[in-house]
Amino acid sequence: MPDAFERISLDVHAHLAPVFPDELAALGGVSWDGVSGVLTVDGHGLGMKPLFDPPALVAWMERNNVAQTWISIPPPLYRAHLQGDAARTWVTYANNGLKRIADAYPGKLSPLPHLPLQSPEIALDVAAEWIGKGHRRFGAPSGGHGEQVLSDASYEPLWRALNNAKAFVFFHPGECADGRLTAFYLSNLLGNPYETAVAISHLTFGRVFERFPGITFCFAHGGGVLPMLAGRFERGFATARPGIPTTAPSPRRMFRNVCVDCIVHDPDALTLSEQVFGETQVVFGSDWPFPMGVIEPHQQMAALDPARRKRIFCDNPERLIKEKA
Repeated sequence: MPDAFERISLDVHAHLAPVFPDELAALGGVSWDGVSGVLTVDGHGLGMKPLFDPPALVAWMERNNVAQTWISIPPPLYRAHLQGDAARTWVTYANNGLKRIADAYPGKLSPLPHLPLQSPEIALDVAAEWIGKGHRRFGAPSGGHGEQVLSDASYEPLWRALNNAKAFVFFHPGECADGRLTAFYLSNLLGNPYETAVAISHLTFGRVFERFPGITFCFAHGGGVLPMLAGRFERGFATARPGIPTTAPSPRRMFRNVCVDCIVHDPDALTLSEQVFGETQVVFGSDWPFPMGVIEPHQQMAALDPARRKRIFCDNPERLIKEKA
């Protein structure tokens, strides 16, 4: 590892796909081909080899001086169409698999058990189970769970349980809900940041951020397109547009309680995220091992001044480690 590489205290956004062949063989809708190294999920092949290779992630951490990583399953494993026993069985496998991986690398990897938000009741059960085991960090989809929105009253028991536990929840977009974005990789380029902004919007105007301040809400990709819309939201609030709860704190005030990762790929966009959410609220995320991530952090963020890099690489995420131990 080059001496010049600054320490990155925490990566909140990295993906691994648990593969335990004997257990997978008993599950419906998934299969593992150990020869080709492909996991087929609901008819779609997932062949990005590093997703199935925890030692590769740890080696990447060592090369880039990353001290600790919180791992979550990748979006193809969300399987948001599942309900009932099928959803429970799958999320139990995925979450136990993440923990088994992390347990092999104590002090290096920690799991973010997945909350299946397509079923608020099951998500609550998952949260309660893992909180009961002493876990307070979770992963969740910010979109892709049908027509449900995060301001819906059905999520209230979940928010309450997470709030009481002072939990950290990392939100990552799942499937894009807009069929127009199937061309040109737009479901990722545009759909991901759009879905994140929709989630933040409902949590803001649904007063979830306000009423559950014990939860650390953290969003991928710099908060998506939300920073560009912050002024528009504030104007809608100030002019009492229909449906906006004007007795609540303003959107701008609520955004200061939101945490986001640094994956925006543009210094000016990163500045806007810092201005909207606060400099102390932007933390390091890599999106390992996906090409759309910050997988070469010291190269991709070299243009930032040293003090700014230190905030994102070390100071801000170090606070999360201490608060959510």
